[in-house]
Amino acid sequence: QVQLVESGGGLVQPGGSLRLSCVAFGSRLDISTMGWYRQAKGNRLELVATISGGGNINYADSVKGRFTISRDNAKNTVYLQMNMLIPQDTSLYTCNVQTYSRPPVNYWGQGTQVTVSS
Repeated sequence: QVQLVESGGGLVQPGGSLRLSCVAFGSRLDISTMGWYRQAKGNRLELVATISGGGNINYADSVKGRFTISRDNAKNTVYLQMNMLIPQDTSLYTCNVQTYSRPPVNYWGQGTQVTVSS
């Protein structure tokens, strides 16, 4: 079993920055891909960024050049550095991790709210 704890959300003005963190807790962690998803009110869940166990990174087109995902395997933590935030980035951001098991198992955090507003 894996528990995910997110932090770093909040209210920020347009053009500002935030850094989200997600720590994975559990025994015998065997995590492959880690990532961030977001869901604004009335919208579907969308991928923001993922990073594989080998370091391959994937970004949504809407955040390329503004957001940076990284991970610290020793700390079982994934980060999302968000710069040049715009109001359209306002969403509940949720951490996801996938295991190496076959079939892979997905775990989700509770989410952290990011609000971009002046």
